[in-house]
Amino acid sequence: MTGTQHAVLVLRLAAPLQSWGGPSRYNRRETQPRPTKSGVLGLLAAAEGRDREAPITDLVGLQLGVRIDQPGTLLRDYHTYSDHRGLPLLSAKTNAKGQQTRTTPAKYTGVTQRFYLQDAVFVATLRGRKTLLESLDEAIRHPVYPISLGRRSCPPTGPVSLGLRPDTELEDALKQVPWQAGTHRRTQVTDTSVSLEATVEDPAGDQLAVDVPDTYDLKTGTHFSRRTVRHLWVTLPIDPTQPPHSTPDTGTPGQSGHDPFALLGW
Repeated sequence: MTGTQHAVLVLRLAAPLQSWGGPSRYNRRETQPRPTKSGVLGLLAAAEGRDREAPITDLVGLQLGVRIDQPGTLLRDYHTYSDHRGLPLLSAKTNAKGQQTRTTPAKYTGVTQRFYLQDAVFVATLRGRKTLLESLDEAIRHPVYPISLGRRSCPPTGPVSLGLRPDTELEDALKQVPWQAGTHRRTQVTDTSVSLEATVEDPAGDQLAVDVPDTYDLKTGTHFSRRTVRHLWVTLPIDPTQPPHSTPDTGTPGQSGHDPFALLGW
């Protein structure tokens, strides 16, 4: 895709917790070490206010690049659960009427495990038609539904959109955006530059990612197809005087009212 009719939308994905689902299901939900295409497109669809049954063909056609500015650490969230009425838990089996049956022998306590990335920061770049990306940029800045990073319990920290870059390639955008790591991470680096791991969607890539959704419809379920990606390293200069991202204007001190979404630039 070349020419001025195309652009790159740059997103900063940072939060105390993120979780980008992998192939795991049921009571054990793992996370990938970087944002998935399914997760990023779901964020865009939520911002636009699309119903789960709405087609996402236009979003699937966007090319994705991801840079790991701060990898974070893995957190396992362990829970036990039971029926508040003291009844045995439901099993995966159903009866002739399609109703779930109780566990046999009776099981009263279950275990769930959810995995998250703590204090991670990513830069995601999406390349496609400029008109579509302009609409998505506006939606992210004024979302219909509150956006989250992989799960609803993971709201972002700070503004998500870093703006549009007209007529730019994914790799070039990843090389141009300043390092977005948090202050505590930046103070740990004493060099004048930092090397960051990245992947870009590339038909000539030598790796596969199985994370391209066909729908978000809960009735039919989501099936994932493959895309080819290319791995690279991006070296960025470090300016100790420059903050990782700008702070939005949240209003005049003493102003009445409180808008929590203003902290996210919405």
